[in-house]
Amino acid sequence: MAILMPQIIQAKQILRRSLSNGSSNTYMATPKGYFSVYVGEHEKKRFVVPVSLLSQPSFQELLCQAEEEFGFNHPMGGLTIPCSEDIFTDLASRLGAL
Repeated sequence: MAILMPQIIQAKQILRRSLSNGSSNTYMATPKGYFSVYVGEHEKKRFVVPVSLLSQPSFQELLCQAEEEFGFNHPMGGLTIPCSEDIFTDLASRLGAL
């Protein structure tokens, strides 16, 4: 379990930096223990997912892709994930987030 701790800490730092660039209205509308992500190739759809996803290696991979593509500037006000809505909903449902 201790092996995953650096990855979890890194994922939380990525998320924190992403949220700090967003608007406070989006953050305030998100319940405690959850965060919002925007997913989609052309039109972005907002999902509210549990923070527990941060410990999942497959979700951490999406965070790394988001960092590579968008850096820490997410104009939607939440974390923008660079994948299709179908892929994200499939992954999130397999991880028990949706």
